[in-house]
Amino acid sequence: MQVGSFTFNWGSRTYIMGILNVTPDSFSGDGIIAKGDAVTAAVNQARDFLASGADILDVGGESTRPGSAPVNADEEMERVIPVIQALNKNFPETLISIDTYKAQVAEEAIKAGAQIVNDVWGLRADDGLALVAAKYKTPVILMHNRSNPASVEVREKFGNAYVGAEYGNLIEDVKRELLDCVAIAKNAQIADPLIVLDPGIGFGKTREHNLELVNRLDSIRELGYPILLGTSRKSFIGFTLDLPADQRVEGTAATVAVGITRGADIIRVHDVKEMARVAKMTDAMVRSTTS
Repeated sequence: MQVGSFTFNWGSRTYIMGILNVTPDSFSGDGIIAKGDAVTAAVNQARDFLASGADILDVGGESTRPGSAPVNADEEMERVIPVIQALNKNFPETLISIDTYKAQVAEEAIKAGAQIVNDVWGLRADDGLALVAAKYKTPVILMHNRSNPASVEVREKFGNAYVGAEYGNLIEDVKRELLDCVAIAKNAQIADPLIVLDPGIGFGKTREHNLELVNRLDSIRELGYPILLGTSRKSFIGFTLDLPADQRVEGTAATVAVGITRGADIIRVHDVKEMARVAKMTDAMVRSTTS
């Protein structure tokens, strides 16, 4: 996949996406707005990410943690557009993705310098988003999502999680619903090489579902599309290790390593330095063709 001057050579190595949450209420406690000057904080964090091995900077202006309050398009744009403009100015060769499900936000973000659309609803929340991506020939990351506020449980220390999600056959259901998202993209004339799939770890899935999805990620990879895996600091790690979000780096590392062995092409993470090292080491074992 070619994005500007950057080429994704799938299978050659794992690509690193660093998370820039331009929010006051990120589940992981890393919301940039809470740090004061969001633009300056984002640029500083981005600089650290890039020095540590990030390939993509993923900018989001609305928390997607279970049970979080929605943000309207105007407020979301007020948060993310100045940050994207600053990132584009300071790091002009760096890939920027916009984490949004709203067509208006995505279009303004693309105009500001974003080159990838990362949609947690897989083009199903806003009919116009697929058309925006097609118009600008922008790659899209399509995430599986069965989020339902009725099945959210709030647990102190661990954060919000889905506890009542039901699947007839988890892997087959996720594959089928991801292909439904692919069909929306294709109907809008988004080309196959511009599509990346995300199994949606933590979105409408229990701890057991998430563990199974990571372990069986190769089944999703069999659909023939590159895979983004986003497990970083998520509650299923906290439930497994009995740890809060700021103490999940080792658990995240385990999911990243296993995910790469099962076919993950991009990992979306908060702890870029640590996970870039995990990815590099795992790549050396599972992707190396030289002794």
